[in-house]
Amino acid sequence: MKHAGLLLCHDCDLLQRRMPCPHGGVLRCVRCGAELERDHSDSGRRSLALASGALVLFVISNIYPIVGLAVNGNIVEATLWGSVKVLYRDGMWPIAGLVFVTTILMPATQIVALLWLLVPLEFRRKPWSASIVFRLMGIARSWGMTEVLILGLLVALVKLAHIATVVTGVALWSFGALMVVLAGTGAALDVPALWHRIAPVSSSATPHAARLAAPPRGLTGAACGIALCPCCELLVRMPPHADAVACPRCETALHLRKPASLSRTWAFLVASVVLYIPANVLPVMDTSSLFGTQKDTILSGVVYLWVSGSWPLAVVVFIASIAVPMLKILSLAYLAWTAQRASTWLPSERARIYRMVELVGRWSMLDIYVVTMLVALVQFNALAMIKAGPAAIAFGAVVVLTMFAAEAFDPRLIWDPVEVEHA
Repeated sequence: MKHAGLLLCHDCDLLQRRMPCPHGGVLRCVRCGAELERDHSDSGRRSLALASGALVLFVISNIYPIVGLAVNGNIVEATLWGSVKVLYRDGMWPIAGLVFVTTILMPATQIVALLWLLVPLEFRRKPWSASIVFRLMGIARSWGMTEVLILGLLVALVKLAHIATVVTGVALWSFGALMVVLAGTGAALDVPALWHRIAPVSSSATPHAARLAAPPRGLTGAACGIALCPCCELLVRMPPHADAVACPRCETALHLRKPASLSRTWAFLVASVVLYIPANVLPVMDTSSLFGTQKDTILSGVVYLWVSGSWPLAVVVFIASIAVPMLKILSLAYLAWTAQRASTWLPSERARIYRMVELVGRWSMLDIYVVTMLVALVQFNALAMIKAGPAAIAFGAVVVLTMFAAEAFDPRLIWDPVEVEHA
């Protein structure tokens, strides 16, 4: 975000003069409050150390069992990969694929991509295909959900404790450590500093931006024809009347505004609303035992946790699996509607709503992970069997579609009518 003393807000597009960032502090946008820059001390080596630790923890987490059930002297154990295979074997390949991508593929991609970039730099060499790897790492950070998996495992443990004796495995603790280390890796990474080491760009690369080292109050990037690269955070001058241009450093396609942002947001929202109904009406889990068959919906699972005395987890599951998806749909619909009407009403509050939607959206995956672990462990043939129900596919699709909708929405559209009004 920084270039020649400038900062450009990725949420409201306001150009601002860069001020010294206090040690351990954060610079925020004066208009919308979005984070612009964070102080990082020795970012490269800290990120490398944390990424190396994350790789070790990731391997341990996927080799050893997460949890086991002790039944009649026998222990049935489950690994994360084994849980994915059980779902695939039962014909629930969409859920198997979603769990695999969000808990195995994306965290692995994030760790390997970061090491791919940092290890050569530690030996004063440039990493190969840095722009492609960095973009993959950005996608992986958005879709890796290790922290949600941990909470889902805790909820599953409470439910399993009513079936048989629960034996915690090594992977449960290593996954917890992995969650902390990955969070630390993301916090330690200084993207502009990393890219400056990979491919330094002189100030002459963006001459128009350099002449605006002290931008007039209220001036935006769009008004100056300047775009912020979402990959390397370089400020780039956009040619007049150009719809898109490649970043001169990482070759990412740049736009002053996301193309067809509102139409894509509405399309994802409509699809998620259609699927939200079967996700909450159809059974998310089918339980077969000697006492008959029971079909549980998401709400009945919340009731079960409440009645069994685990009311804190019942509240968490209700918020994550029922309230959050609905509130996310309503919030994004409100933001898209007000942006389409070019509303100037409470832009700061709407910007905060958008950031909140981005923050909490992934937590709706909680119920998917709970079902995954229950299906993997409760496989006692004639005694008891748990299978994922059709609602699991619908609910997983709702989570993915709402995340796509949040990515498609351009928060700078909230502020564009304000610029027109003040022009």
